[in-house]
Formats: sequence, C-alpha cells, structure tokens
Amino acid sequence: MSETALGAAVRQAGFVLALFDHLPDVVFFVKDLEGRYAAINDTLVERLGRRRKEEVLGRTTRDLFPAPLGEAYLQQDLSVLESGRPLVDVLELHLYPGGTEGWCITRKTPVRTPHDGIVGLAGTSRDVPGAAIEGKHLAGLAEAVRLIRTHYGEPLRVDRLAAASGMSVYRFGRRIRALFGLTPAQLVAQTRLDAARTLLDGGSAPVAEIALACGYSDHSAFTRQFKRAVGLTPTEYRRRRRPPPI
Repeated sequence: MSETALGAAVRQAGFVLALFDHLPDVVFFVKDLEGRYAAINDTLVERLGRRRKEEVLGRTTRDLFPAPLGEAYLQQDLSVLESGRPLVDVLELHLYPGGTEGWCITRKTPVRTPHDGIVGLAGTSRDVPGAAIEGKHLAGLAEAVRLIRTHYGEPLRVDRLAAASGMSVYRFGRRIRALFGLTPAQLVAQTRLDAARTLLDGGSAPVAEIALACGYSDHSAFTRQFKRAVGLTPTEYRRRRRPPPI
C-alpha cells in the first residue's frame, strides 16, 4: 500500500520533477520507506557517474555512495522516516564516487498521504556557491568575510562579525544568507571544516591539534561536528583521503 501511495504521489508531482531536471546546482530525490530512490533528477544521475535514472532508482545510498558515507546517508533517511521529523538546512559535505566533492545544504521531509501516513521522503541538496565578495554593494561584508577566512581559529560571535561589517546582526545575517545561502554560523562552520580537511589531507598533525587550530577547544565537539557534516570522523576522513602505501 505504501509503495502504491508513494508512486501515486510521485506521478502527481511529475511536472515538478521535470523542473528539477533543469537545476544543475540542486539534487532532488524521493525515497520509499526503505530509503530506496523512487524519483530523482538528472543532476544526481550525473554526479553519481551514471547515464540513466534507471541505474539509480530502486537503490539506496548504501549501494551508490562510497562507504561509510552511503551508510550514514541511509541512516539519516531512516531517522526522518521513523521519527516523522524533517531535516532542515543541514550543512553537509558530499563525496561522490567519481572523487568530486562539494558542500551543500540538505533538506529532507516525510511524504504523507491522507490515509497511509508516511509513505516516503522527499529532499533536496542545494550546492553552496563559492561566492566572491566584490562590488560596492558587497563592500560592507568584505571585512566580516575576511575575518572568518583568516581568523576561523578564534571565537567568532555573530555580533562581532556584524560589527566588523558595519551592519546590525539582523541585516548582516540576511546579507550573508542572500550571498552564500548560509547563515553566519554555517559559514563559520564551513570555513573551519574546510580548513580542517586541508590540514587532515596535507599533514600528520594530531587531530586534537587540528581541532584547536580550527577554533574547537573541545576535541569531541570537533569530532561530532565533523562527522555530522562529512559523514566520517576526522581520523576516518584522513585515512580515506590518503592513498594506500605502495
């Protein structure tokens, strides 16, 4: 019954699915109660290195993404399906089988029908643009963004960043979100995690030392946030990114 109800919901939203096929910076998907893809857009097909949607439909992230990321994505799906609570604007790093990677903002929401309850989930992962600060209208944000990118290892309160931009906290938050698609806190987190990934890739410093250098006084808090965003612990990420010894 659930699969039939989900299939009907997908068919009814067919024109919406067609629109998502033409959004190259947005991954769109619908999944069934087992986390299997029931509908996807062309963007996801391309990023998975596939040629046709049929190669993806009916499979889970565990089948399609590198381990252990695919398992982490699947558990995230099942949590939404079991709890009925949506996942809203989660900053994540996606690593695709072809080796490409990128930051995105993910949303997942249960699909409900009047008589069947939850029959699946629908979601999007929207790319975070590598936006540049340029032009007079963005001049007020340049100092705050420079502060984030050069002092990410220090405590960075939003009121401090807003003051550096010459804006109120409210206006600063709106301008940052309009430019980057992120809240100020998410932008700081992305910058810190990007710096941490660079250090994990390029050196042998202990993870605790990297955490401190990237603004995390609590090693365990760093590990939790890194795993929540990347799907791997810092140690697992370092191991996966380094080639095996010859």
